Amino acid sequence: MAIGKEHKEFHTLDMDKGWEVPEGYPSGIQQKILSGRLDEKNKRGSRTRLLRFLPGVYTTAPFVHEYWEEVYLLSGDLIVGNDEQGNGGETFSSPTYACRPPGAFHGPFKSLNGCLLYEIHYYDPV
Repeated sequence: MAIGKEHKEFHTLDMDKGWEVPEGYPSGIQQKILSGRLDEKNKRGSRTRLLRFLPGVYTTAPFVHEYWEEVYLLSGDLIVGNDEQGNGGETFSSPTYACRPPGAFHGPFKSLNGCLLYEIHYYDPV
């Protein structure tokens, strides 16, 4: 199966369809893949996605992965570093950006009012 991204010109996104809960996330967090694919087993590929949090939803443990991650907070609020009950952490509002190298621990995350993130994930070329 090909890993590369296909050529896509400007097109309208259907923001009501095509959302799914990423593996290991609570149901109030959903992704919409815009392009590409990550092959985490073979550590190759790239993907661009939208990730949205419904109001009040939070994760309970930090994330760590073996690919680069760039995140831009398009709208809403994102709390970084809450505890397992969703308390505490540092609040960020849009526009906010993060770039994380492979192996960086980050999170847990929460949004009080909901948020929309634009994310790019990729492996270093070999």
